Amino acid sequence: MICSMTGFGQANRSFAGYNVFIDIKSVNHRYCEVSIRMPKEWAVFEDALKKTVLQAVKRGRVDVFITAEREAASPKGVTVNMELADAYLEAAQQLKQRYGFQEELGLLDLLRIPDLLQVKELREEPDEALERELCACLREAGERLATMRQREGAFLAQDLRDRLQELRRIHVALEQLAPMAVHEYAARMTSRIQALMADGLSADEQRLATEIAIFADRANVDEELTRLRSHFGQCDALLTDPEPVGRKLDFLIQEMNREVNTIGSKSSHAEFAAKVIAMKAELEKMREQIQNIE
Repeated sequence: MICSMTGFGQANRSFAGYNVFIDIKSVNHRYCEVSIRMPKEWAVFEDALKKTVLQAVKRGRVDVFITAEREAASPKGVTVNMELADAYLEAAQQLKQRYGFQEELGLLDLLRIPDLLQVKELREEPDEALERELCACLREAGERLATMRQREGAFLAQDLRDRLQELRRIHVALEQLAPMAVHEYAARMTSRIQALMADGLSADEQRLATEIAIFADRANVDEELTRLRSHFGQCDALLTDPEPVGRKLDFLIQEMNREVNTIGSKSSHAEFAAKVIAMKAELEKMREQIQNIE
């Protein structure tokens, strides 16, 4: 079904001592581009997370925001800078030898040394279980994003169907006007030539008739109208295609515009020209909507 490229999804889970919150949003983009922001210690999971996003999104700019909070106070550990302690003891020994001090450097003295003891949070190394939980949480957010994109896509598809129906209505009117436009074009050419002949210009009547027929044939738009009808059918089919069709629809609209422009250039009939302008306006509105389709 038709999907929009614009959407938003959220999910949160608790695992491995964390409360994890994931926001995912997508906007229009020519290709599929995924950006993930998350705690630095989880950067190792980026490839797996991107693959998870690509299961839900085939086209669009996707931004994923992952935040994590500890459920409780993190366990801490204390480490001793043994090299620093050795340096202080060696310096104390040198002072005793040089100046004859008798005091001994005790444990309490060592503990007062700045930076000798370092308190750090005990962090577990990233593991496969944490990766699975993160991907599952992201998948849940991605499903909600996809639901929103599908809902928006349904509105876009209906709007395109309505506009396609209007194009068909104009197309029928053009088919009815086309013979009249060609006939009027031929009659106008004949009238102009007759006016010139009335002024004393001589001409071969058979050749003039041939030239008028050639010009009238150039004004014929039957082929363009036939191709437009074919494009309408292709558009109908794409609107029910389960695969992403945004690029195909964009190309198809370009082809429709090309045919309509050719039709417009072939006829100067006032009513015909008005119908062509109305068709071009509908195609432009469709083109704008298609920019939002995956």
